[in-house]
Amino acid sequence: SDDLYDAVRYVDRNASKLYPDESAKGEMWKRAYGSWKLQLATGPPARGGTTPFKTVPIFAYAMIDENNFGNGVGINQDTIILSLLGPHYFNTKRRVMGIGIEDMFLFSNKVTQFLPEFISGGMGLKKKPTDFSNKKGSRMPAFTIIGSSEKSLIARGGSGGIAIWTRLDKDIRPAAYGVE
Repeated sequence: SDDLYDAVRYVDRNASKLYPDESAKGEMWKRAYGSWKLQLATGPPARGGTTPFKTVPIFAYAMIDENNFGNGVGINQDTIILSLLGPHYFNTKRRVMGIGIEDMFLFSNKVTQFLPEFISGGMGLKKKPTDFSNKKGSRMPAFTIIGSSEKSLIARGGSGGIAIWTRLDKDIRPAAYGVE
């Protein structure tokens, strides 16, 4: 709804008041650790207008832990079809999480070593932040964390679209990456 969009934009615009220092931003970041289900998303903002939230029709997840960010899609939280995993680079001051992709999984089996170059190269597989900063017009995939709580996570992607996630009741890593 427009009210939800307006509320999220209000939080985003007033983040400096809600998270006034590095400590508050660090606590917000720690609350973002966990496994999340994508519930609602917008596209990039329309010129001079708003973009309404839409329900996401597939099971999509994100996972954040101390070292990695992962995301993917599946049938449900127990059957994950495609997963990506790699290190994150969180800039506390700006609330931005850069994402590196190190590995791809199909049905929780690592398939990175079998990917042809046109796929791994197109995905930016194994690239580090310095690989992006040295090339004009190239930037690392990133999200700005708008807010986090024990139950929800709100982030804005590089194109400006906003996503709302709810915490899953169990760790997604065994189903997505085959690890306990």
